[in-house]
Amino acid sequence: MEGGEVSAAVVVPLPAQGHLNQLLHLARLLSSRGIAVHYVGSASHNRQARDRAGAALNSTSVTAVPIEFHDLHLPPFASPPPDPLSPTKFPTHLQPAFDAAALHLAAPLEALLRSLASSHRRVALIHDSTMSFAAAAASSVPNVCAFSFHSVSAFALLLYQWESRGRPPFDDLHLPPISNRDCFSEQFLEFVRRQHRMIAPSSGRLINTCRAIEGNIIDMLIKEPNWLNEKTFVIGPLNPIPSDRTAGARHACLRWLDEQPPASVLYVSFGTTSSLSQEQVAEIGAGLEAAAAAGIRFILVLREADKADIYGGGGSCGEDDELRKKLPLDYDRRVERVGGKVVRGWAPQVDILGHPSTGGFLSHCGWNSCMESISMGVPILAWPMHSDQPRNAVLVTQVLSVGFMARDWARRNEVLGSGDVKESIARLMVSNEGNEVRKKARSLGVAVREAMMDGGTSKVDMDAFIDHVIH
Repeated sequence: MEGGEVSAAVVVPLPAQGHLNQLLHLARLLSSRGIAVHYVGSASHNRQARDRAGAALNSTSVTAVPIEFHDLHLPPFASPPPDPLSPTKFPTHLQPAFDAAALHLAAPLEALLRSLASSHRRVALIHDSTMSFAAAAASSVPNVCAFSFHSVSAFALLLYQWESRGRPPFDDLHLPPISNRDCFSEQFLEFVRRQHRMIAPSSGRLINTCRAIEGNIIDMLIKEPNWLNEKTFVIGPLNPIPSDRTAGARHACLRWLDEQPPASVLYVSFGTTSSLSQEQVAEIGAGLEAAAAAGIRFILVLREADKADIYGGGGSCGEDDELRKKLPLDYDRRVERVGGKVVRGWAPQVDILGHPSTGGFLSHCGWNSCMESISMGVPILAWPMHSDQPRNAVLVTQVLSVGFMARDWARRNEVLGSGDVKESIARLMVSNEGNEVRKKARSLGVAVREAMMDGGTSKVDMDAFIDHVIH
């Protein structure tokens, strides 16, 4: 047997966009190397992953094997709207999808693995670290090796490890008090605890990070008691790097970026899982408008958080009346006159960050967004909301020095005023201090892209993982 007949890979993501996205990009890379990849999830989440990946899903490699999507049945689950006024920004409205996947995917996943194991010498199961039921389902299937995929930074993982055994954080960092109870809902913490109790043999771990970003931190992480004796592959960033911005149909905001000076535009987006209150959106909008009047251009992505099923009952609510009420009716037209652009709904983030006119990113600091921004050499204004984001913000601003804090974690329950918003934007985009940070970001971006090339650390680890899967 050769190629895909020798080995296959099955990927099982957590059903939230930042996790669907990362494992789909990994699937794309594996398929481009001739491995038959099976992407497992509900019909709606598989569709979401495909739709939002767009052209990036289509590999040009002559050895590519088409990714096979398995739409496994889930009973109907609740898909409530996000709550912008919730005191905790963690997306508790997505929990029904997480619970449904963990409860109902195990049996059909095991059946798929048994079928593949009967026709392949080796099957690699790659499951999100929060979906340990997948490894448990595979534990009795011959020829299957299970790998845990970590979708967050090594820095966040290391801090989680230290906190779990009572070790103090880094002495030389001014870490704010970050409690998991403030970052996650109790329902999700219990969900993760249940998953981690499903102990099953592991063949190793994959991390979507890069030694150019976190080399020393990775070395500390793999010495942790829970990581010792486990093979770790550091394979990020998994996001594609735009190489030809003239190819194919292009979003209107990219055509607008074509007309702006190099590194002059601040990109503003808060991800797919959190919603801001009407009052906070108004203050951000006013701060951006004031910055634009002072000569700082921007793109603002305005959208509500994803629902558990984005195709049912309004999905992410990107164009509904409630969202439009968060800014003045004539806001879009006003800011266009002074160098602003509002995008309502989905935006091509990787292409925006890779555009030469983009010079900064006001971000929630989800790890996808951090990796995309860092790999493009774009500095970050950090506005963390939940999950790993507060720890990622510390990594970006204190460890790597490729960004500033826009809103400190200690002020997470406050409405940040337009004056503070404008001040942080000016600090990044037009100050001497900001120029130094922008230089560091560009330099780090070069190092990350080199790590993905032949001989680079991420490419070497990816090659080693593929060799392990094939042989």
